[in-house]
Amino acid sequence: MPKIKTNSGAKKRFDLTGTGKVKRKHAFKSHILTKKTTKQKRNLTYSSLVSDADEKRIKSLLVV
Repeated sequence: MPKIKTNSGAKKRFDLTGTGKVKRKHAFKSHILTKKTTKQKRNLTYSSLVSDADEKRIKSLLVV
């Protein structure tokens, strides 16, 4: 039985925490920033956790 490959796109976008949860970055922070408020841009800087509904799918892509 061959080993399962990790999805290349997923390994660049997601990280695992020490407790096994999946960390992600926010979208909408790359360009067209002039129309976004300073508060909005600041809050997009910090990472957040993947929702429980999507966590199982992403962990299968990461082959955890």
